[in-house]
Amino acid sequence: MRQPRMRDKRSSCGAAIGVVALIVIVLVILVVGAIALFVPGYNRVIGLDQAATQAWADVDAQLQRRLDLIPNLVATVQGYATHEKEIFENIAQARTKYFQADNIAGRIEASNELSGALSRLLFLQEQYPQLKANQNFLALQDQLEGTENRIAVARTRYNQAVNTLNTYIKGLPGSLFAGWAGVQPKPYFETTEAARTAPPKVDFSPQPAQPPAPAPGPGRVQPVPPGQ
Repeated sequence: MRQPRMRDKRSSCGAAIGVVALIVIVLVILVVGAIALFVPGYNRVIGLDQAATQAWADVDAQLQRRLDLIPNLVATVQGYATHEKEIFENIAQARTKYFQADNIAGRIEASNELSGALSRLLFLQEQYPQLKANQNFLALQDQLEGTENRIAVARTRYNQAVNTLNTYIKGLPGSLFAGWAGVQPKPYFETTEAARTAPPKVDFSPQPAQPPAPAPGPGRVQPVPPGQ
């Protein structure tokens, strides 16, 4: 009688161990599978975020180069266009705003404001012919033009990186990985309409004098100005 009972106990223990082993194996497979899915996704969202951050650093470097050119450019233009205080003030305010911005969106906004003010500043050469012939102004204009081209290239690369990042983290499972990694969507660097539109032309040239009104002759009545 004891032997059958011992066999039953051994069978029960063996079955229990088999169940436990199966559960452990299943858990290990699930953990390994979860890690295999989590790690690549997590690493990808981190990589996309870093790529967008690096792309912005390239944009920022070119924007900083433009900011370095502005003081000399403004000083040169001020020597000829002393009455354009509003433009100079707008440039100074946008430049200060850029340095004070603590995030990408703020710097993009300040950069667009600065682009619009710079367009109006460069347009002054049409109103002041002496400025157009100034060698220092021409050299600074060439440097600024080259910088603007580099900004455009860097901005395109940044927007492409942002598009890849934002597209990934808005869907599944990218949004889950972004939440775990604390990655947020980044703003696109889009130029505003004010920065793209050419500034209005202002004519400072002296206006021709109006011909004097003819003296009233016999039988003619001098017209009375309205309101008198």
